Amino acid sequence: MTRAALLTTALLFAACDAPPPPLPDTPSRVVGWKHLASWSGRGSLQTETFTSDNGSFRIQWATTNESPKGAGTLKVAFRSGDSGRVIIDAVDQKGEGSGSEEVGDMVRWYYLSIDSANVDWKVSVDEPIMGKTVPRTDP
Repeated sequence: MTRAALLTTALLFAACDAPPPPLPDTPSRVVGWKHLASWSGRGSLQTETFTSDNGSFRIQWATTNESPKGAGTLKVAFRSGDSGRVIIDAVDQKGEGSGSEEVGDMVRWYYLSIDSANVDWKVSVDEPIMGKTVPRTDP
């Protein structure tokens, strides 16, 4: 093997090392959720605008009292607070049920368009609080 080939092989093996750990002050995971707003109703609604510090959200929803059976729908979209265009199609529920979804885009103003037929609904939006894992130290 030539000297150049040996050097190339050595560099490739060095590049395969594990990536360095995150810096000590770098947020590394979700440590909690901050409630932004909740809405409920029957039929359609356009919410007031809201924002997030990091552009990420958790949306939770539930539908009940479907009447007539088999005809209930709930669709929820995050829309741009500036242009009104759909940014994220977050919920497409048919019938009674509930769920939770984590979605994200970027920091901006949003509002929700909630389109519903034949069900009562509840929708809430939270944003993640990012933090880092701190090792526990016993006294």
